[in-house]
Amino acid sequence: MEDNNKPEILVERDQRGAPSGLGTQFKLLLRLMRDPRVSPLLKVLPVGAVVYLFSPDLLPMILDDAVVLGVGFYAFLELCPPDVVAEHRAALAAEAARGS
Repeated sequence: MEDNNKPEILVERDQRGAPSGLGTQFKLLLRLMRDPRVSPLLKVLPVGAVVYLFSPDLLPMILDDAVVLGVGFYAFLELCPPDVVAEHRAALAAEAARGS
């Protein structure tokens, strides 16, 4: 039995399961941050992750910064309205096709 309510995965992955196209993902994040259709409350996630990156560490490790930044950006992309994300993905794909 198929689950038709399964959400669309918004982060592209390569064959190993690692995120692919990180440059494109960053451009997507920036476009969504400027889009007025995305909730300002949701925009706090990536901003908070970047603020945490520059705040003094509680643990002397760089790994926790990378995890917080990655989770903040991932959660933002996953929680943005899917139609808005799809629109920006299509625009970025069209730009990449024109540039190639």
